[in-house]
Amino acid sequence: MTRTRDNVVPHAKVRSLRDAIRKVKFSEVERTDVVVELQESERARLEMLADELQDVFKEVPEDDDQFSFQIVPGNLPRLWIDITSHVTMGRDKRVYRFVKDTRLGRTVILETPELDDMADCITEYIAERVLERERAVEGDWLSKRLREPARNEPAVNTVTGATPPVPNVHGLWGPFAAFAIGLMVGVIGLIGFAWFANPIN
Repeated sequence: MTRTRDNVVPHAKVRSLRDAIRKVKFSEVERTDVVVELQESERARLEMLADELQDVFKEVPEDDDQFSFQIVPGNLPRLWIDITSHVTMGRDKRVYRFVKDTRLGRTVILETPELDDMADCITEYIAERVLERERAVEGDWLSKRLREPARNEPAVNTVTGATPPVPNVHGLWGPFAAFAIGLMVGVIGLIGFAWFANPIN
């Protein structure tokens, strides 16, 4: 008869291959912190974040060029999301810092050691920026569309709300002709009156 030992803790199941690969990468990064320079560790962690966001980057519309999605090396490696926001590692090289430059200065959007939390925050940020751009493009198109008919339409009186009549060139000939005929009749009448009032002997 086979007995199981009560003090044996069952091994936790790996949820998926993706999770297992992530665990291995984390272990490698932990060793990297000790073996190689800190900059390499920072870059390795940023690359893990970029890999996590790879599918999100691919879903961004091709005509939307406001995003960068690239890691720039240097004394402080950065994963640039767009021209005003990027991710760096904190002082302990284990905490992700998502910052954005604004008119009021640099703002920290999120600071966390959790890869999933940072990836979710960046995904939401990208979605908001995409929607903002779509609204701006739609607003520009609508504004341009509304201005085009206004150029061809007469101005509206802001007080009465009535549209002033457009002058008709052909309609001006009637009053002018009547005035000319009346003038001629008046001149002929004066000549006739002078003729009969002072007949020539």
